[in-house]
Amino acid sequence: MGSQTPRSGKRVVLSGYYGFDNSGDEAVLQSILLALQEQGEAAGVRIQPVVLSANPQRTTEMYGVEAVHRMKIPDLFRTIRSSDGLISGGGSLLQDATSSRTIPYYLLVLKLAQWFRKPTFIYSQGVGPVSNRRFYSWIGSTFKKCPMISVRDQESADLLGTMGVPASSVRVVPDPVMGLPLRSAEAGAESDSSSGHQSPLTAGRAGQAPDDGAGSAVPVIGVSVRYWNTDRSELDALAEALRVVMSRRQVQIRLLPFHLPSDEEASAYVADRVGPKGEGHDVRIVSGVTHPQDMLAEVSACDVLVGMRLHSLIYAASQFVPMVGVSYDPKIDQFLARLGMVAAASTEQFDPAAVAAEIERLLDGREAWAAEKKAAIDRLKKEAQQPAQQIVQYYR
Repeated sequence: MGSQTPRSGKRVVLSGYYGFDNSGDEAVLQSILLALQEQGEAAGVRIQPVVLSANPQRTTEMYGVEAVHRMKIPDLFRTIRSSDGLISGGGSLLQDATSSRTIPYYLLVLKLAQWFRKPTFIYSQGVGPVSNRRFYSWIGSTFKKCPMISVRDQESADLLGTMGVPASSVRVVPDPVMGLPLRSAEAGAESDSSSGHQSPLTAGRAGQAPDDGAGSAVPVIGVSVRYWNTDRSELDALAEALRVVMSRRQVQIRLLPFHLPSDEEASAYVADRVGPKGEGHDVRIVSGVTHPQDMLAEVSACDVLVGMRLHSLIYAASQFVPMVGVSYDPKIDQFLARLGMVAAASTEQFDPAAVAAEIERLLDGREAWAAEKKAAIDRLKKEAQQPAQQIVQYYR
């Protein structure tokens, strides 16, 4: 069915961890915006998004949408009161592992919209961990007033069940980033020119490794790391695994920072321990990538992706790039399980030799891996559109 002429406009507020230079969360925002636009055009409903952001000016510049500051209370009240509804998500918004203030903030935004009698939608969230039990009743009572609840894994749905949210009202869907497309070549070139970001893709085709100058492509290993263990033992072990691979074959290491600036520092830590550049020792940190589709293009140019960040693994899956997961959080294991995979290591148990062997296995079997996972990945991409479809249908 072709698209219909939009017959109505709905002003919908988007609440999430936006405007913090976290590529994964920015990818969530971009994916939701594109899905709402696509599904709205198909159904003849014009969605006018307004994003709650820590950096409204930058959000507007990046996505061409209206944005207001997420912490300026008068703006927050005015924006929600004048809206037609609010979307909360996606990402891991309702968890108290990183801060005790995270859950109260996102629930306050939801409750404010409900107080103004606006429909509230939970968009592919990862719920938990929630260690403070007093949050259970708060989350449960708020969610039960939402006409649509979607979560990105069964574990989140089960946790909501213990909070009193009926299972019949919760839908398990993929992370919205599974539906994020690459830009067109022309759009990508314009982005590189305007942002000053120099991408290795501008000289070749997306998804193809750079050439070593001798006529054959040198395999590219993408690496996404973050700080986790205080003693940096997991990063030391990963550096050792990369050194093992580089001692056996010529490869290029591309460190891809997803959360600026902390991931750049973690990437530099790994790069310093892998070793100096030289024959068979090509290690680089890709810097200056802030737009999610630019980072998606970087991942698509890899032959294998070693990732700690969840969205680095989701990027890789969406581009059929074999991945080696390093788990620091259950959400990593939950995503890999949807592809019939397990993490190759964790921040608690990391065998460099085993990880090196897995990297080499996937380098040698990329096409077989992609063929094996194609049906599952295609299904996840399709299912990632469901929350946007539901929201658009609500407004028809």
